[in-house]
Amino acid sequence: MENVATALILTTLAGLATGVGGLIAYFVPKPDMRYLSVSLGFATGVMIFIAFVDLFSEAREVLGNWHANIFFIAGLLTIFFLDKVVPHSHMNGQADPHCDRLYRGGIMLALGIAIHNLPEGAAVALVSMADLSLGIPIAIAIAIHNIPEGMAVSVPLYCATSDRKKASFYSFLAGMAQPLGAILAILILMPFLTDFVLNASIAFVAGIMVMICFDELIPIANSYGDEHLTNIGLISGILVMMIALALFH
Repeated sequence: MENVATALILTTLAGLATGVGGLIAYFVPKPDMRYLSVSLGFATGVMIFIAFVDLFSEAREVLGNWHANIFFIAGLLTIFFLDKVVPHSHMNGQADPHCDRLYRGGIMLALGIAIHNLPEGAAVALVSMADLSLGIPIAIAIAIHNIPEGMAVSVPLYCATSDRKKASFYSFLAGMAQPLGAILAILILMPFLTDFVLNASIAFVAGIMVMICFDELIPIANSYGDEHLTNIGLISGILVMMIALALFH
């Protein structure tokens, strides 16, 4: 139960970063987006390294190569099809100067990000329950990823309504889908949590994390800065996790 409570706390804190992004979007009129390029690259490096080196490797030792591969691919495909069914976009640093049709677009964007946050919340919770030393950096990486998503929600809504509270509130709601995803994952899986189910979930989560990196973090990071800034962050994230895991083990 202690691991469950910690997993929920980490997931909630990561989700709150979406609301933080909503605050930044209108308290800082012209933020320098290049720092987001490096930050998202760093989050990508952390998540990719953990997904392949630790999570997938651990799951393969318990499940065997075929089963681990199947659940990993299932995680990839889940995010791929979810992105097709509920597409969502991210802020590119420029708000529409005419502010027309932005309210409806902002609401739909908040809904899309909220739905995408469900599996991310489940990923943070499941990894945290399995290994807290991995759950913490993943929660931090997801939180970094959530900040520009909060900005993406609040900027069009604030531009359309001139209501800072409403814009911030919708960003906050979109982020709270992450602890909801964690709660659903815990309620569904806890009664059936065996070594096989836990490691299958870990392989599935590894696939989710890798697809989030390839489909969202890297393209978004490049759009905020350039591939060189993204790669600096990515390499830094890998190095930090490499050292951290080496010291831990």
